Amino acid sequence: MTIGASLPTTEQTRRRALLQLGAAVGAILIAGKLQAQTGVKIKVAAVYTVPIVQPWVSRVHTALVLARSRGEIDYLYSENVVPEKYEATMRKYAQQGVQLIIGEAFAGESGIYRVAKDYPNIAFLVGSTNRPQQPNLSVFNNYIQEPVYLAGMIAGGMSQSGTIGLVACDPIPGINRLLHAFMDGVREINPDAKFLVTFIHSRFDPLKAKQAAFAQIDQGADVLYAEHVGAAEAAEQRGKLIISNTVDMQAQYPDTVVASAIWDMVPTIERALTMVRRGTFKADDYGKYSQMRYQGAMLAPLGTFQDKVPSALIARVEARQQTMLDGRFTIKLNDAPLPPAGHSPTQASGK
Repeated sequence: MTIGASLPTTEQTRRRALLQLGAAVGAILIAGKLQAQTGVKIKVAAVYTVPIVQPWVSRVHTALVLARSRGEIDYLYSENVVPEKYEATMRKYAQQGVQLIIGEAFAGESGIYRVAKDYPNIAFLVGSTNRPQQPNLSVFNNYIQEPVYLAGMIAGGMSQSGTIGLVACDPIPGINRLLHAFMDGVREINPDAKFLVTFIHSRFDPLKAKQAAFAQIDQGADVLYAEHVGAAEAAEQRGKLIISNTVDMQAQYPDTVVASAIWDMVPTIERALTMVRRGTFKADDYGKYSQMRYQGAMLAPLGTFQDKVPSALIARVEARQQTMLDGRFTIKLNDAPLPPAGHSPTQASGK
């Protein structure tokens, strides 16, 4: 077994999604009731607070573009929507007869919940750490802590200085969860590793992320976990290594990105569209479809670093990956705030 090989490739996942969705029964909203109907495109709208090139949102957008390319949906979206206009934008789409609305406001979630309550016959799928809202609002998130842990193992084995940098957007539960998983992965290989954590307090500011990465490199970090886009450019310029998050950035930085923890939204979108087609969409937590066992997350193949990462380290990562896939090792979700510098975060438990 090789890293990334135990899970279907992105193309294989998409072909599987095409076959499953092609066999599903269609559904549309008619006269205020969910009813099944064959051969009708689902009208989908998404409202994004950041540009569609932002890694997190890009995964949602890519999955929806794929569904559109297969002729399954009509897809509209708005990007860079400021918080004060988010609710109004979502209501605009609801009034246009859209059947599935997808959002990711996070800081402005209350507005989404109000809109969903006012339009109970429209399906809502929202990136959120909150609970679903009956009868029609489901939530999702990128539960990619498993490949993030594996990437942390690679970082721990590839670091020569023992100092690892982490550049992230904000200390919110969903981000804290990934940072803890990454550091626990590092510690499995190097229990004495030192961590430098920087929050740039923006969901999309490549310049701030780059500056934060430079500062961490100046403090001795030789491998960085780039939860936020922008850090890779700094690492490339200084000859350091990067672990990319959510998307595989190795094609852009072939000598810098040693590993990538990938999020694939196709399984989540596939599930939501199937439920809408069947007329059975209801409030639910779609987070599990972002896990490795649903092919919603994976550690990317090492690519240009396949022969640069020590074989013994690869073997340990592959062994740990297998224990995750067969259920012998479970990462306990830890979204607690990270402690002050100089203190070691609590290690997540595995069994």
